[in-house]
Amino acid sequence: MHRFLPLVAIVTVALITACSGTPEPESQQAPTSESPPASPSASASPSASASRSPSAPDRNRSTPTLPSGGHEVLPDHRLVGFSGGRSEAFGRLFIENLDTAPAQLDRIAAKYASGVDQVIPVFELITVIAHRTPGPDGMYRTREPDHVIQTYLDAARDHGALLLLNIQPGRAGFVDELRHLERWLSEPDVGVALDPEWAVSPGEVPGEVYGSTTGQELDDAAAYLSSLVHQHDLPEKVMVFHQVHASVVRDEGKLRRHPGVVPIKSVDGIGARSDKEDTWRTLMRRTTSDVHAGFKLFFDEDTHSGPLMTPDQVLSLTPTPVYVMYE
Repeated sequence: MHRFLPLVAIVTVALITACSGTPEPESQQAPTSESPPASPSASASPSASASRSPSAPDRNRSTPTLPSGGHEVLPDHRLVGFSGGRSEAFGRLFIENLDTAPAQLDRIAAKYASGVDQVIPVFELITVIAHRTPGPDGMYRTREPDHVIQTYLDAARDHGALLLLNIQPGRAGFVDELRHLERWLSEPDVGVALDPEWAVSPGEVPGEVYGSTTGQELDDAAAYLSSLVHQHDLPEKVMVFHQVHASVVRDEGKLRRHPGVVPIKSVDGIGARSDKEDTWRTLMRRTTSDVHAGFKLFFDEDTHSGPLMTPDQVLSLTPTPVYVMYE
């Protein structure tokens, strides 16, 4: 859903992505680009209460840890994840599939174990959703209510997974959206996935143009996350930023190293293996030494041009991806 051209059709029938103003927290409308997603029924999860605080990690440690234990993501771990949300257009982890999709994720993740001590599963929840309509605040995005995030966090913890909150900011700023999510980002097993393809300027509409960000804005986001790590004595915080085209991130070199933050560029090229590898080479040439490599595969769009790349083929990329995400 992070690729623009194939998603125009999706935008008109479902939602924009991943891959409009603040929604009413208990809206019952179906997810569309014209309205915020509906709240799931209470039966979807025992934790579907908007007033509930984030559940505490079940750990017997003096300081918070990653789902696998410990405080450092790299170099001992690889991350392998599925995307999802309350629309099936977002990926395999749609809310009605939270009980069954993790088993498929485990089978795939096991094939990425070479060269690392452990693979950590990742649930990437589309949390801030870009839209073609402005919404009450004119920001062309909606925010998922707390009870939806709690449902996914509970599911991730039940599965020993890391939760990444995917942000498609529309006309809002990434740091503003991170601040809105601070209660969740103060948890040890919650990171972020920034989606600048859907970050547009005043006068632009998500889905009609490629959005973009700058290395400075990414650096501001990383600095904010680093402050949370320090304040709450957290393990390393993962900060993914998705990129489908060179124009989506400008002046990437301004993204600097920040204590406790693991920046990962997820290359979101789409299509046949040769096309994806071409995009990979183009975008990785622009990557600084402080940014780690990530790679995205599309179950549907990639297979229109041939078979889906295998884990062995993904691991043969240089540099080796530390995060592999499937949509």
